[in-house]
Amino acid sequence: MSTTATVGSLNETQQRILTYLREHVETKTYFKSRLIAEDLDLTAKEVGTNMSTLQSGEFGLSVEKWGYSSSTTWMVSQ
Repeated sequence: MSTTATVGSLNETQQRILTYLREHVETKTYFKSRLIAEDLDLTAKEVGTNMSTLQSGEFGLSVEKWGYSSSTTWMVSQ
């Protein structure tokens, strides 16, 4: 049995973050947790906590933790 997350298994916050990433991945590759948080009215900690689920799931995006300067940076690609 697979433990890979699917869109249907995401909570509301994770779905909001996934939608945000899908909408912006065409124009950006790197995303800071704090900037995603500002745009979605979340905290950077909420974003970081929920990004790990998006990293391990099959959502048509590759999500990789990239750096930590002034906020965690995520590299996202399709």
